[in-house]
Amino acid sequence: MSHVLADPLPAPPKAPLADETVDDLAGAKLVSRRKPARWAAAAVALVLAAMLLNTLFTNPRFEWAVVGDYFGSSAILRGLVLSLWLTAAVMVTGYVLGIGLAALRLSDNPVLRTASFGFVWLVRSVPPLVQLLFWFEIASLYPRLSLGIPFGPEFVSFQTAHLFSAVAAAYVALSIDAAAFASEIVRGGLLSVDHGQTEAASSIGLSRWRTFRRVVLPQAMPSIIPASGNMLIGMLKATSLVSVIAVQDLLGASELIYNDNFKIIPLLLVATIWYLVLTTILSIGQFLLERHFARGKRTSRPARSLSQVWREGLPRFTHRGFAKGGAA
Repeated sequence: MSHVLADPLPAPPKAPLADETVDDLAGAKLVSRRKPARWAAAAVALVLAAMLLNTLFTNPRFEWAVVGDYFGSSAILRGLVLSLWLTAAVMVTGYVLGIGLAALRLSDNPVLRTASFGFVWLVRSVPPLVQLLFWFEIASLYPRLSLGIPFGPEFVSFQTAHLFSAVAAAYVALSIDAAAFASEIVRGGLLSVDHGQTEAASSIGLSRWRTFRRVVLPQAMPSIIPASGNMLIGMLKATSLVSVIAVQDLLGASELIYNDNFKIIPLLLVATIWYLVLTTILSIGQFLLERHFARGKRTSRPARSLSQVWREGLPRFTHRGFAKGGAA
């Protein structure tokens, strides 16, 4: 006997939700998940901050009165000016040399690429303090330098002992060190721009200089600015190394004073507070520059409230199914 299978009965259509239910869902409050570990970490951080503030203001050995007396003294301010001048001069020179090194590294000439890579490799491998001491003692290695034809006559010669003072040695050593790092920052920023941008600019008749200035550089700056800001702050602190060769920068002036009055901790606090002030100012400037060059990436839509985001992301049920954001 044959059996005939009957077609299954279609499922009855689901009744749409009532309007009251949809309104209740739309007006529901968004409740975040409890995160006890985060609150515990925040509590520990607050306790540690309170302990730090307590010891700063209750430990008499900090001698805040001495800090206040020397914070704006003429010797400290002269050292501060020298630190700022050295930082600015080194950064300008370093980036001028770094841009040239980056151009050589990106060139099609293998000799120039190898020379640029070798320079960057050598400088980045040697600690800045060693470079500083080397240039300060250059007269011991080369008492006299000359310009002329190799194995031939000399045109100009001079004594290095009269050429490289302590400040000049610091400037040269830090500039060379900054050039090596700046070249990698610039090269990385230029490589972050898609090559199709250059090809598109060339296809509409822009020259190579205008392509670089109007197309490549603005797109590379968001990658260059953060690293350059970090390098600037690092260079400001690196200028404290010049105190080793008796240059009276900010730290050197502090050392000179506490060698006389033996107030080591208060004078170190003076230098520390000045470095904190300067790095804070530079960090604010870096933030403003980053926001300026990233303005093209920011959305032009107005800011939305949390309830709007919730309502736009909430599924709305209709007689045809459901749609996101209330669209039927």
